[in-house]
Amino acid sequence: MKNLSISRLAPFLILTVVAVAAIFIPSLSNFDDGKFNAADIAWIIVATALVFLMTPGLAFFYGGMVHRKNVISTMIKSVVAAGVVSVLWVTVGYSLCFGDDIGGFIGNPMTHLFFKGVASGKPVLDGGQVMTIPLLLFALFQLMFAIITPGLVVGAVAERIKFTAYILFIVLFGLLVYAPLAHWTWHPKGFLYKWGVLDFAGGTVVHISAGCAALAGALVLKRRQVHIEQKEIPPANIPYVLIGTGLLWFGWFGFNAGSALGANALSVSAFATTNTAAAAAGLSWMFFDVLKGKKPSVLGFCIGAVVGLVAITPAAGFVAIPQSIFIGFVAAIISNVAVYYKSKSKLDDTLDVFPCHGLGGMVGMVLTGVFATKSVNPGGADGLLYGGGAFFLTQLKGLAIVVAYSFTVSFAIFKFINFILPIRVSQEDELLGLDESQHDEKYTQGTLLVHTDGEIKETIIEH
Repeated sequence: MKNLSISRLAPFLILTVVAVAAIFIPSLSNFDDGKFNAADIAWIIVATALVFLMTPGLAFFYGGMVHRKNVISTMIKSVVAAGVVSVLWVTVGYSLCFGDDIGGFIGNPMTHLFFKGVASGKPVLDGGQVMTIPLLLFALFQLMFAIITPGLVVGAVAERIKFTAYILFIVLFGLLVYAPLAHWTWHPKGFLYKWGVLDFAGGTVVHISAGCAALAGALVLKRRQVHIEQKEIPPANIPYVLIGTGLLWFGWFGFNAGSALGANALSVSAFATTNTAAAAAGLSWMFFDVLKGKKPSVLGFCIGAVVGLVAITPAAGFVAIPQSIFIGFVAAIISNVAVYYKSKSKLDDTLDVFPCHGLGGMVGMVLTGVFATKSVNPGGADGLLYGGGAFFLTQLKGLAIVVAYSFTVSFAIFKFINFILPIRVSQEDELLGLDESQHDEKYTQGTLLVHTDGEIKETIIEH
């Protein structure tokens, strides 16, 4: 307990206050007189678990691509969001997103403070229609989106951001960026929702916001030493990337198909467009690399597939299956070209979060405005291809607002954090690696059998 600084003490004290305050929150019954659909409940429970699985999947995806001395520090920053955001969501986060509307901008933080009324409330949002699943299940499903969003930003600031600074970023981002965007876009009285902006599963709320925050973080943190010296750092573990991609792809079925909020035909359609776009994008990225003179790579296919998943997310429940091929195909090429030009610049977005998630989400939102059709989802709109010019312009307007807000507020958050505590590790810690300097942990790859004086000894290989 020696030399206990405020930055060390504050997280535990805040959690203590929340835990003690929770003791005095009255318990309510889980009874609800709403009419539920058992099949819908079963599917959304599964979908919720699938979306949660994406967070460790993202940890493997990012962890496999960084330097071997930063694997664990990168993975824990994605996974720890599950802890921070879950507590934040129950206390005030859900209420800010889906509580009673305040001016179309934010939810009333007191509506569901500490999940008040969520377990026992009617399955309906302020101004919305009654759902076929319990309000608590809807809240838990939405929680998983809130968890993975700040985790996406990790890839841009990896290998140089302090762990405590990132914890603070998760809290501020969740309150000041994610909550307003979720309310604008998904709450029945949110102003983007009322304008008619369509985002089926998080193109704006999740991927564009995370991509813009990633760009802001990279600019504030500035370049790593290896980036300045233009050293090429090989990925620590490509099989990790492959495992992460598989988990993300698998979990994304819950992400997109679950956003139909029921076991219905729309859910099946979203499932199909999700898989198709990912497949097309993975191939598009890999084959485009071949055109540029590279060899087809596992890394290329994996990154491309994730870009396709990002791009189809806002469109999944509004476009038909054939058009999802084009969405995945185009998004992968645009992100691939953006990654190339970013590599020639001084921007140090470690794992290309902005070119892949930011631009991928933007492409998806624009192409939703082109290919959306009421024949797939009567509750949606007809895109530009089907005569919906006004809707296309609405998508562009919503996109511009989300990009400007996400980047500006995220940049301010990173600047504020850097003002109150050093956001970046020292040059010595960066050289040593964040696994050891931030967590006193080393990544163990495996064991090696060594022949010494006629004996075989097992030696642990550490990275």
